Amino acid sequence: MLSGEMEFSPPLHDHLHFAEELAKAARAETLARFRRPLAIENKAAAGRFDPVTAADRAAEAAMRALITARFPDHGIIGEEAAAVPARSPFSWVLDPIDGTRAYVCGLPSWGTLIALTENGRPILGLIDLPAVGQLYRGWPGGADVQEAGLRRALRLGHDVRLDQAALATTDPGLFTAREGAAFAEVQKRARFCRYGLDCSGYAALAAGGLDLVIESGLQIYDIAAIIPVIQGAGGQISAWNSSQDFHFDAHCGQIVAAANAQLLAEALALLAPAALPAPTHIAASDADGA
Repeated sequence: MLSGEMEFSPPLHDHLHFAEELAKAARAETLARFRRPLAIENKAAAGRFDPVTAADRAAEAAMRALITARFPDHGIIGEEAAAVPARSPFSWVLDPIDGTRAYVCGLPSWGTLIALTENGRPILGLIDLPAVGQLYRGWPGGADVQEAGLRRALRLGHDVRLDQAALATTDPGLFTAREGAAFAEVQKRARFCRYGLDCSGYAALAAGGLDLVIESGLQIYDIAAIIPVIQGAGGQISAWNSSQDFHFDAHCGQIVAAANAQLLAEALALLAPAALPAPTHIAASDADGA
């Protein structure tokens, strides 16, 4: 058991291990269908493409069933079905396949995101990367990664500056024109940039491979699980408007994750012209069935 994990109250410790059960249930559904023929539906409006598959829906359904059975008073917010209102301070936030485009292409960068929030704030997060066999966990004061049956603590501490930084975003085409121009200013100053990583980019940052991840247009289920992992590893995460109040009735979908505070400050200074004003509301109802 990790030293940070020992600080948990018993319920929080139990919740972390229950989250691993959820990840295992989702993994059974997603891996069974990965790199196999699969029907793809487009759930976006005309002119856009937002894919969903039977794997997305089956994985979320499996997790929802476990939560309902174990914690019937907990809320559930997921990407593929309507929200279940909480009758306690706790809600689970689920993205069964973050990176469905990668999934349907047979690429390994997709993952499952699982978060537990208390009164709207993320307190536990899992990034499960089934295709590469890695599970990242984050909690107050710590984070780790499990691979090949071994767990390793994650602890960021390097003093990298922007001109030394490895930068990532999933797709620069997802930025608005104004956001894209601001991102380009960051990219010009960074050492290099990688694309197409989805949630595995945040995992790589927590593990010390990447230094900076910048994205926009995120929903609650895209980011809730990421926050405890980055923060637990000692990294920094913020909205472009510099807000770090990750209470989801006042949360911005523009996100910057960085290896250290100085790097975050350098990125935020360049992104500020395109930052949305706080608060930008992403309430639970906004995520229903999105």
